[in-house]
Amino acid sequence: MKKIHLLLLLLICLLVSSCGAEKKDATKEVTNKKTIAAKDRNMFGLGIPRGLTLNSEGLTEGYVMFAVPNSASVYLINRKGQVVHEWKGNYNVLGAYLGKDGSLVQNAADPDFPVFAGGGENGRIQKISWDNKLTWDFEYANEESHAHHDFAVMPNGNILAIAWEAKTLQEVLAAGRKPKLTPKAGLWPDKIVEIEPQGKHGGKIVWEWHIWDHLIQDYDSKKANYGNPADHPELLNFNTGDSIPPLISQDSLDVLIAMGKERRNNTPENMQSDVYHVNAVKYNPELNQIAFSSPNLCEIFIIDHSTTTKEAAGHTGGRWGKGGDFLYRWGNPLNYHRGDSTDQKLFHQHDVRWIEKGKPGTGNLTVFNNDIHNRDSLNYSAIYEIAPPVDKNGNYLLEKGKPYGPEKPVWTYIAPDSVSFWGSFISGAHRMNNGNTFIDEGPKGRYFEVTKEGKIVWQYLNPYRGEIRKPNGDPNPLMPMVFSGFRGTFIPADHPALVNRKLEPVNPQPTAFVMPSPPQSVKK
Repeated sequence: MKKIHLLLLLLICLLVSSCGAEKKDATKEVTNKKTIAAKDRNMFGLGIPRGLTLNSEGLTEGYVMFAVPNSASVYLINRKGQVVHEWKGNYNVLGAYLGKDGSLVQNAADPDFPVFAGGGENGRIQKISWDNKLTWDFEYANEESHAHHDFAVMPNGNILAIAWEAKTLQEVLAAGRKPKLTPKAGLWPDKIVEIEPQGKHGGKIVWEWHIWDHLIQDYDSKKANYGNPADHPELLNFNTGDSIPPLISQDSLDVLIAMGKERRNNTPENMQSDVYHVNAVKYNPELNQIAFSSPNLCEIFIIDHSTTTKEAAGHTGGRWGKGGDFLYRWGNPLNYHRGDSTDQKLFHQHDVRWIEKGKPGTGNLTVFNNDIHNRDSLNYSAIYEIAPPVDKNGNYLLEKGKPYGPEKPVWTYIAPDSVSFWGSFISGAHRMNNGNTFIDEGPKGRYFEVTKEGKIVWQYLNPYRGEIRKPNGDPNPLMPMVFSGFRGTFIPADHPALVNRKLEPVNPQPTAFVMPSPPQSVKK
């Protein structure tokens, strides 16, 4: 009997070994990718060398600007990784843009904003001079609206800001949203407002556009906005998205908030109220158009800014004749029923922007594609450059029954092994004058420059972190976003803000942040 058992055991081992051998070749590529990337598969860059790690010869002269995480400071570093200037405000800064006079316009986290929660809750837009004087401090954070994530500075000095607006449960259901998609607190759809700075603290809204005005749904035929989304790609299907999860208890939520895994204003009823989470906005003055990104929809959009506010709420008017409807959209045609999941191109993307005039690829769009799903491997990130199809008059082309093109990007950057370049949220990229692309791998706080061929020629990992605390004095959670950066920017040496300025390394240099040692267990 024992011999029979031994023979059976031997036969099973041989079968398993044979199956493993047959499977080995089929999975070799995936295994190699995972092995190669294992040492780099640390999205937050914890425990790896920081500071300047690569500085090639013959680089374009210039500097890199980034906001220090958990800090009121924005640093300007040279190509050697040395801090040469600091702008210092009074609140935690997410992102900043440099003006020709050396001042910064930045978004800052209002410490006591009400109601809203979803990430990127700033609530303030500020202007700080080169010598650190706060010259404008505008608060846009109340129970009805809240500025968040990103903004754009227009040539006339006005600000285009993304903001949430609160819609009640009753309003949302009346507009045709499915109940299973609707949290009890209602929704916070996004709007874009143009703010004209006035005085030191004032701001006048001179133009606005609301997603709420451009919805369609095929759920309730009794509603005025009922229709087939496939016939109206210029409108947003109000019933995209997943069902809301079961309610979490307040006690459990309090624990998550204390750990920094949920936001201060989150409640069990509003956990999915931030429905679109628009995270980037850019302005094209030649076209008088606005581009923005919704990672929750996995799409980028373009709208007309030449409209009046009244026209922006409707479907006609403006330079392009479509009012506030979408002129163009790209990334996920499933949202307007002209494709399925296999047609999806974008995955939780950030930082859409036009390539500026005079730079290689002028007029194309770049986007940081954060979390690309690959059934044969691990998720990874990529930078896409796309060329939207237009006619001779600049109108975006769309074939009947088909999704917006292009089918593929005209240029892509991924890591050689694909999976070691991966930042599933925040992050950004923009084209440089020399044709290279500057990339901010946000979660890791990694800033690097790549050539058209994908070669990395400069790389720096932020070693700094500030000490901003919560309004009650408690420290902000350290982990996991220790060194993260929402937006990093390459500033060429000939930028008007830097002309005739003596940019030498500050002395002493800021102190790099050192991760505290883990607590030692106490022996009894």
